[in-house]
Amino acid sequence: MIDSTETIEEFLAQHASDVEEAIRSAAAAEIMPRWRRLAAHEVDQKAGPHDLVTDADRKAELYLTEALGALLPGSVVVGEEAVHANPASYAAIRGDAPVWIVDPVDGTRQFVRGEPAFCTLVALAHGGTLLASWTYAAARDQLATAQRGKGAYLGGERLFAGVPEPGRDLRVATSHPDYTTDEQKHALLGLRTEGVAPRACGSAGLEYLAIARGESDAVAFSWEAAWDHAAGLLLVEEAGGAHLTRSGEPFRITGGNDLPFTAARDAATARRVAALLASGD
Repeated sequence: MIDSTETIEEFLAQHASDVEEAIRSAAAAEIMPRWRRLAAHEVDQKAGPHDLVTDADRKAELYLTEALGALLPGSVVVGEEAVHANPASYAAIRGDAPVWIVDPVDGTRQFVRGEPAFCTLVALAHGGTLLASWTYAAARDQLATAQRGKGAYLGGERLFAGVPEPGRDLRVATSHPDYTTDEQKHALLGLRTEGVAPRACGSAGLEYLAIARGESDAVAFSWEAAWDHAAGLLLVEEAGGAHLTRSGEPFRITGGNDLPFTAARDAATARRVAALLASGD
């Protein structure tokens, strides 16, 4: 079993391209052939009508679970669909083994509607620390990657989030109302203030990518599921951004966060949004 961060760094130096190939292959084999071709029997509900799963989600996750596990012996995979089937498997994020955190189709609702705004998210973590991430928007053929301490890239080009333009309203993507409790809606009301332009988010992974590219200023999310956030949080960090919960602490993929939380283009924006979320409590 991999037992040190240094060993994982060696693995990434040798096999990061193999991980990219596994992700692209999973999308080519299981996701894209079903895009805009889904039959009714290939779409199901999980928690309700706004929580969808498709055959593409299930089959791509199985593909990635086998491929990633083979690339890094001793690692475990925590995937959205596997956790839905067995919630206890989520605890592996807090375990001793290196863990692959997988969302096979982030933005399933958009995928079902035939829209291109979906992606596959993969992150590698160890001991609660994010070490590498991959965000692949297959319909757009865009692959963003990040490694801790080594920067964030899109198509081989270095990403720099930059800072918001002075005098312009902050562009903040927030949890969709369909996915928020009354208490969370109240906290998010803190963003309904002068100088902030909140809107409902789409695919979480693509919202993080927009921050890393400097196209959006921040997100404000009210749920903890690591497969939605892990890849994007590292991408934003390595592009120069920051993330904070309402209590002012960085978001932890292992859970127990004071929600909602924010990720933003720079530390000052993260502090500003976190303070506004706290004011809405």
